[in-house]
Amino acid sequence: MTIRPAQPADIPAILAIWNPIIRDTAVTFNTVEKTAADLQHMIADKAATGHGFFVAELQDGLAGFASYGQFRAGPGYAHTMEHTIVMGPNAQGLGLGRALMTAIEDHARHAGAHSIFAGVSAENPDGRAFHAAMDYTEVATLRSVGYKFGRWMDLHLMQKILT
Repeated sequence: MTIRPAQPADIPAILAIWNPIIRDTAVTFNTVEKTAADLQHMIADKAATGHGFFVAELQDGLAGFASYGQFRAGPGYAHTMEHTIVMGPNAQGLGLGRALMTAIEDHARHAGAHSIFAGVSAENPDGRAFHAAMDYTEVATLRSVGYKFGRWMDLHLMQKILT
């Protein structure tokens, strides 16, 4: 297993992991699949802003990714981050999620972040359990904020203090 910064060459593998989750699950409320151009911009933007975008690689290819960025715009939020973590079906139970989270948390901490948030769909109990195991605390439930598959869904905000 290798955790490393994402590179443009990883884009097809990231799309192959991310788009089925966007298309077929309520793990994300996003309904628009990512394009290669979207990811090219995202990887470049994370690098330009000093935020991390990491991938987990197994011998047989990419197994997941995680990135983070500023929680909300403006200087008052400069030390508060929000992350995304997406794992492929071949990554379950291997410790890759924990390794990716450790990488982005360490990166964010060293870049001066004080805390980091996760927005977890109420329809993703495994995601909530994973974040709780990573010492994230549920701080809010936003009722009926996501709409997908013809229904409204709740979002749980979970936070970890990094410093």
